[in-house]
Amino acid sequence: MVFHGRPGIKISEGGLERVPIGLSRELADRAESMITEEDGKFYWASRRHIEMGAVRNGPFTTYVALNGTGYVRVFDRNVAVNTPVTPAEEQFDYVEHILLGLRSVTYYGSLLK
Repeated sequence: MVFHGRPGIKISEGGLERVPIGLSRELADRAESMITEEDGKFYWASRRHIEMGAVRNGPFTTYVALNGTGYVRVFDRNVAVNTPVTPAEEQFDYVEHILLGLRSVTYYGSLLK
């Protein structure tokens, strides 16, 4: 397993509305995000095993779904950062963005050890 996280916040957007909600432990457990590596390829295991590409930029690795349905960006706290850490980066380890037509769902969460 390359990445395994549990969200704390969910934001649903539909172009004209934005609905942020804090997640209960039960809802967060059902929305866990997981990326695996198999034979040198990455897969969004928690989203129907969709193949992903990986791009590294400083302390961030972004896993992008090859079918265009979203991405997961992970913040690596062990990599030196040249700019101040933002409040989101202080609180969360990753962001998962899922595209649903012209709507989207975004989760911010923490890594599971």
